[in-house]
Amino acid sequence: MTTRRNLFTTLAASAAVTPAVLAAAAAVPVLAEPAKPKWGTGPEGQRKADRGDGTYLNPIIAGDHPDPTILKDGNDYYMTFSSFFSYPGLVIWHSTDLVNWAPVGPSLFKPLGTIWAVDLCKHNDRYFIYIPAAPDGKPWSIYVIWADDIKGPWSDPVDLNIHDCIDPGHIVGEDGKRYLFVNGIRKIRLTDDGLAADGVLEPAYQPWIYPDDWIVENFAPEGPKLLRRGEYFYLVTAVGGTAGPVTGHMVIAARSKSIHGPWEHCPSNPLVRTLSTDEPWWSRGHATLVEGPSPKNGEADWWLVYHGYENGFRTLGRQTLLEPAEWTKDGWFRALGGDLSKPIKKPKGGKAGPAGFKLSDDFSTNRFGVQWSFHDPKPDEMDRVKYEDKRLRLAARGTSPADSSPLTCPVGDRSYEVEVTLELEGEAVAGLLLYYNSKAYVGVGFTGEETRTWQYAEDHAWNRQKLTGRRVRLRVTNQDNVITWHTSADNGATWVRHPTRMEVSGMHHNVFGGFLSLKIGICCMGNGAVQLSNFTHHALKY
Repeated sequence: MTTRRNLFTTLAASAAVTPAVLAAAAAVPVLAEPAKPKWGTGPEGQRKADRGDGTYLNPIIAGDHPDPTILKDGNDYYMTFSSFFSYPGLVIWHSTDLVNWAPVGPSLFKPLGTIWAVDLCKHNDRYFIYIPAAPDGKPWSIYVIWADDIKGPWSDPVDLNIHDCIDPGHIVGEDGKRYLFVNGIRKIRLTDDGLAADGVLEPAYQPWIYPDDWIVENFAPEGPKLLRRGEYFYLVTAVGGTAGPVTGHMVIAARSKSIHGPWEHCPSNPLVRTLSTDEPWWSRGHATLVEGPSPKNGEADWWLVYHGYENGFRTLGRQTLLEPAEWTKDGWFRALGGDLSKPIKKPKGGKAGPAGFKLSDDFSTNRFGVQWSFHDPKPDEMDRVKYEDKRLRLAARGTSPADSSPLTCPVGDRSYEVEVTLELEGEAVAGLLLYYNSKAYVGVGFTGEETRTWQYAEDHAWNRQKLTGRRVRLRVTNQDNVITWHTSADNGATWVRHPTRMEVSGMHHNVFGGFLSLKIGICCMGNGAVQLSNFTHHALKY
């Protein structure tokens, strides 16, 4: 944007400009450059919520981390997210201050199809994750896995046979019995061990209904999260639809002295909602209310953890946001975040720990689940990979990226650059992708003799260039959703820019469905395999 000084300099340089014109220019209001958000710097230049000055800037976990479910366990916090088609899945993250988060590891290793919003809880010193899934075309059901240590090992999934439900939320009632609330909003009693249903699914709460003229996706009551505080149970629910119009998704609350109701609507509903496309975070919702770290003196503060799409970067999926909340004198709570484009004071107490992790990988250790995962894998998918002396061998599958179950890696920055060396075996074709799903991906690959170009999820045969060599280094640069590809046949000594640049801002749920994000992908098709080595990543400056 032009500054006043630059305007005067430009005008003064023109011989045709008179003193009267300069005087008129002095009266023109010229807007100042808007201040850009300034995050802290994490590994490899990745944005970090903690700014190092006692404040943080959302998101607390960047990239595709939707439907957060958070557990306060003493001085520790644990959180996991919907993992959809990625396996190993349900990566658990850890924090001691609610702002800095680092992965612990995956908890689900057996494919169950797509995984939607789960619930992480602890009961009688045992950890549980309740999982809605629809494996192998079966009806939706609620599954559960459990562990005696948050780090695992986690059990195999147990089918609770609670059908046609999503978004479980666990709570212990005033009767000491365990219950799951699900979308609807309905509830069902569990056995004392939490590993089976012990009742029937029944209506639990008729959610608050917003005015009919509000612009939303649909009513969709979902994501029930519950807690008990004082004499009340509090039920936090999402309504309005997860995506669609940016003003749709919202957070509402209700309370009751019994888990069986009746439930009283919060008079301040909705507690969280995006009101305009001018806001930095769209479609905000699916919240959990959590107590902050206990300070040495005084009461702990309270926080809402939820997800939202970043304005202009829906490709990154729904990211995890943290907003302060407070309890009011009448026994309700309200959100205090205000303008989420500005820094917010960190929670009181707590201790800052590591945040994020490096994505660069020399393939000397197994990073599946935390970093690497297959998209929509078959049961034998892990048989395709083998670690070999700082290399990862990926066997070929399918005939195109769409049916190859590519290896994917999530990213959390608006702009970044990735390189990887690929070496072909047999009659394989391999490539580097940005992959949303089988209907939406772009990429560049090679056969040993020429390149392959994938755009709009199609192989553009007209756009092939000669590229001789079975060992090629590929580079993708994503600068604000504009993609540039480079290839190198001499291990990065010289680079050739691919002749086509690609724009990918439309590769998100509102276009292609699925609630996913645009990830780095590596594919291998045909017959043979590809050897991966020296994967590097760094975020680009904002």
